This record gives sequence, C-alpha cells and structure tokens, in this order.
Amino acid sequence: MSTWHRDISVGGASCYLQEQYYWSKVFFTDAQEQESVVLTLKHGAELAGVFSCKLDFATESIYAGLSVVAPEHRGSNLAHAGMTFVDAIGRHLGMGFIFGMATLKHPYVQRACERAGWQLIGITPGYDREWVAPGVVKRMYEAVYAKVLETDDGLLPPQPHNLTPRTQALFDSIFRFRN
Repeated sequence: MSTWHRDISVGGASCYLQEQYYWSKVFFTDAQEQESVVLTLKHGAELAGVFSCKLDFATESIYAGLSVVAPEHRGSNLAHAGMTFVDAIGRHLGMGFIFGMATLKHPYVQRACERAGWQLIGITPGYDREWVAPGVVKRMYEAVYAKVLETDDGLLPPQPHNLTPRTQALFDSIFRFRN
C-alpha cells in the first residue's frame, strides 16, 4: 500500500502498514471486541484497494480512517465502494454518525465523500502528517466530512443563546438545511 500512496507511510494511516495493528485492533470473526474494520478489495488475486473504519460504540459513531486505491484502479469508483461499506456498517450497527478526513493535497477523497452524500462540515489545519517529498513530512489541511445516520428528530438542535456569534454564523452556514 505504501507504494501506491506514500502518504500512508507517516501519520495516522501508518498503523495499516504494521502487522501488529491488525492482530490487536482489527475486527475478525473470532475477535469481536476489536474497534477497527478493514475492507480489502481485490481484482483477481491483486489487492486493488483498502478501506478502514474505527467503531466507537460509546458515541455510536464511526471514523472512516483510510481510503487507498492502487494506481491502476484509480478512477474505477472503488472509493465509492469503501464509502458504501462504511455506511452499511453504520446502519447495521445502529450508529448515528459517520465522519472522516480528506486531505486538501489532492481532490480524490473529497470527491468520494461528496458523491457518497457526506457533508463538508469544516477544515482542520494540521490534523495529520503526510509525505510531501523524499525526507519531507508536513502537517496538512484536511476537509472534515460527515454523514448523519440518525433521524432529524433524534438530533437536539443547539439553542442560539448557547452559541457565540462566530459559532452561530458557522452553524448557520453549514447546517442551513437543518434549521
């Protein structure tokens, strides 16, 4: 995977390159208490893509943490399969919220999130680190996308008196359709 997308060799996604991560954190049928689910997509015998999510049962939410596709399969809509996978897991497990980050270094994951109906809810400056050039790793700006699986009547809207003017303005610009 690191030859497909060097960015995953550093930062948050680097755990997917370590065998111990799978044994200690990834859900298998005989280890149901684990927090991560990994989907591998194959084309014949070759690995074509990997998608992963972390389950948080306390908050009934899912963090979609990894989406990587082999170069020869980019543009084949495999990212959509990963997004559909995370959505299906969330619905099956009764989760109310899914979120993930998309680097602003390139548009691929941003497009996948938007095609899957996820909403852009913000931008993080420096959340994670990515490989930029040989020997150069920098913190990146990332778009934060989310999808609410909970029904509208299951969401408690914030009371205006509890929001600062800046928070109210941001809330109004992002959640215009929910007011």
